[in-house]
Amino acid sequence: MSLFQNAHPRILVIGDLMIDHYLWGGCERISPEAPVQVVDISRETMVLGGAGNVIHNLVALGAHVSVAGVIGDDENGKELRVMLFSLGVSCEGLIMQEGRKTSKKSRIIASNQQILRYDKESKEAINTNSEKIIAAYVLDVIDSCDMVILSDYGKGVITETVAQDVIGVARIAGKKVLVDPKGKDYRKYKGAYLLTPNKKEASEATSIAICDDDSLRQALLSLKKTCELECSMITLSEDGIAIYDDSMRRFPTVAKEVFDVTGAGDTVIASLSFALSMGLGIDEAAPFANHAAAVVVGKIGSATVTLDEISAYESSLHQSTSDVHIKSHDEIAIIAQRLKKEGKTVVFTNGCFDILHVGHVKYLQEAKSYGDVLIVGLNTDDSVRVLKGPTRPVNLEADRAYILAALEAVDYVVLFGDETPYKLIKSIAPDILVKGGDYEGKSVVGAEFARELRLVTFVDGKSTTATIERINKGTIC
Repeated sequence: MSLFQNAHPRILVIGDLMIDHYLWGGCERISPEAPVQVVDISRETMVLGGAGNVIHNLVALGAHVSVAGVIGDDENGKELRVMLFSLGVSCEGLIMQEGRKTSKKSRIIASNQQILRYDKESKEAINTNSEKIIAAYVLDVIDSCDMVILSDYGKGVITETVAQDVIGVARIAGKKVLVDPKGKDYRKYKGAYLLTPNKKEASEATSIAICDDDSLRQALLSLKKTCELECSMITLSEDGIAIYDDSMRRFPTVAKEVFDVTGAGDTVIASLSFALSMGLGIDEAAPFANHAAAVVVGKIGSATVTLDEISAYESSLHQSTSDVHIKSHDEIAIIAQRLKKEGKTVVFTNGCFDILHVGHVKYLQEAKSYGDVLIVGLNTDDSVRVLKGPTRPVNLEADRAYILAALEAVDYVVLFGDETPYKLIKSIAPDILVKGGDYEGKSVVGAEFARELRLVTFVDGKSTTATIERINKGTIC
């Protein structure tokens, strides 16, 4: 995950743009006019949908995104343009076609359950002039792109002409094209790097009933051959992702709780393209996309995922490496802010943690028990020398940070070089500040920025100093 920090690949998204409109409320009665629920609407939200949700996912991951698509000369089209602009997305490739309706899908949600959807949109293929404008735009910007996505929702933008023009231009420029396909005939996507159909879509496109590994392999090979793909992929919902280039591999995933699968496919193709744009191979990109999708299905509605959320998910599966949990001051301040918005209780403590011993571990375990997330401020080598003398630390800061981050009780580690963690605590503003029992009756630095201060009693006889003394005396057993 550290590879992705501060990464901003340039990705072009072409496809069917739409607005996902949500009406949220509660339901306590049935209408006297008809046997239908009466929903008392309490709030209304709008987010980008279709190819727009792919774009939103890419922006959330940190990509620079440009878009090509066709909208109508209507209020929904104006609103969609504003929504893209607010994300910092280049809309130079956005075409307004007279007589066309900008897609808007409205969903009524009662008590976190979708009970009705109604659509307003055009489904016919875009006209020849719009096809030519898209082709010209892609030719003009392809050299500045790292990756191209075709997001086909079957609303008429990704015609065979558009698909083949884009794929042809990208192949000449040496750029991969990833396609989220629609329909039963995938031949219009010939020459793409890969497609991302789900199992049902792949079964319909290949006329192969996918029920076991053999049929899955046959479907993957059929797609690869028919569409002349470099890599064949089928998403398998809770069973993860299967791919085939030279051989078949499966990458399982685990979603802790599924609330809504809306837009999960958008997250898969967005995260795949993001990872591949950063130079990862497909065997590394597929698990990354799996984890991104697992986070998204735990949310309501078309949703996005951030790198921090993917890191947290991987950590919960004990699949992340320690360095993923070591953050800079700026990163930890942003993470703490996000966690508190999510309703999590943030706990902070700090120390040198030179030679890790059972006292440290029990102290950190108790600190973690006070909340949901434990952030540990770790003294740098220079600050340890100021506090403990010229012979300390025994272990360098990079080693100490890595070992701390590997502990189950510790969620994040951040190094600080000041004499006290005052500035760090101020930027994090933890819910709970934890210090050792020796601070009883004393003033605690940064306590004014925390909601609560808690003191933890140390384990008798367990300290780094005592450990060093026993080593020097040769009494370690």
